Amino acid sequence: MERIFFLLTAIGVPLSVAGSLLHWPAAPMFVVYCVTIIALASYMGRATESLAIVAGPRIGGLLNATFGNAVELIISIFALKAGLVGVVLASLTGSVLGNLLLVAGLSFFVGGLKYKRQSFNVYDARHNSGLLTFAILVAFVIPEVFSMTVNEQKTLSLSVGISVIMIALYLAALYFKLVTHRGVYQHKEGEEEHEEPEWSKGKAMLILALATAAVAYVSESLVHTFEVVAHSFGWSELFIGVIIVAIVGNAAEHASAIIMAYKNKMNVAVEIAVGSTLQIAMFVAPVLVLVSLAFPTKMALVFTLPELVAMVTAVLLTIVLSNDGDTNWFEGATLLGAYMIMGIGFYLL
Repeated sequence: MERIFFLLTAIGVPLSVAGSLLHWPAAPMFVVYCVTIIALASYMGRATESLAIVAGPRIGGLLNATFGNAVELIISIFALKAGLVGVVLASLTGSVLGNLLLVAGLSFFVGGLKYKRQSFNVYDARHNSGLLTFAILVAFVIPEVFSMTVNEQKTLSLSVGISVIMIALYLAALYFKLVTHRGVYQHKEGEEEHEEPEWSKGKAMLILALATAAVAYVSESLVHTFEVVAHSFGWSELFIGVIIVAIVGNAAEHASAIIMAYKNKMNVAVEIAVGSTLQIAMFVAPVLVLVSLAFPTKMALVFTLPELVAMVTAVLLTIVLSNDGDTNWFEGATLLGAYMIMGIGFYLL
């Protein structure tokens, strides 16, 4: 399998560069870009696994979420520059749904097929539940409610204020988990202690950085094919943002979380899925609001009603299933079922 991914990367990256520079037909290049990103994601997964063994599951998961979301951030900034606010908000929604339902669901399901029962740090799960409640139910719902009674300028001002608070709280959450309360809440982390990483720390970080840069380049090229592909398949702008852009933009951490779960490293898998969601909601989205102030088209944190309801539902379902620190394949299937239902809904809108 590693040889196959190597061949796909060695062939896909040059083809992607040539296709974007020479403006080859969009439909076949769409497939090339997607396959190349999947292949590059495998390297990001292996590099993250090595870092997780060296640095511990929390930092490993944080690194993976950060590198994975860097792609999403880059794509969104280009979309904002083009004035595609709807696509950006839809892709943020898709990232939340994709991480909580698709990534966590596949991780629980694939891991559960191999192991009848898997556990992870219950204290982290409860801590993350509080942050998810704040990030989605408070920080995303409040602008929606107030936007109904105030004008557009005041809604933007409210969004900017909320964005600053969310970024500050996200940084405080990292400081809490990685500094002041590091090691305070321990739970079954022995499986990582006696393993040897595949790559050294320096090599893993180099590969992760190079793979992320390549994924960002290919993902940007992929965005330019969406209009033609969407016209061919009859997809809406909302469906492209929620499903396609979100899956492609987060392909790296999708693969990494599933690999970790298959190897029974659920602390890392959950940290990737939930940690990435928190980073999207509490850091990437607020940063995009602030960045949009430099562009002609400003972005407020006001989602459509279907987007908002879908995110709130995903958060509540995730909290209910993960708060016990224990999971199995059926819980994974439940999350996947919820994702499919929402996917059908957004496709029909």
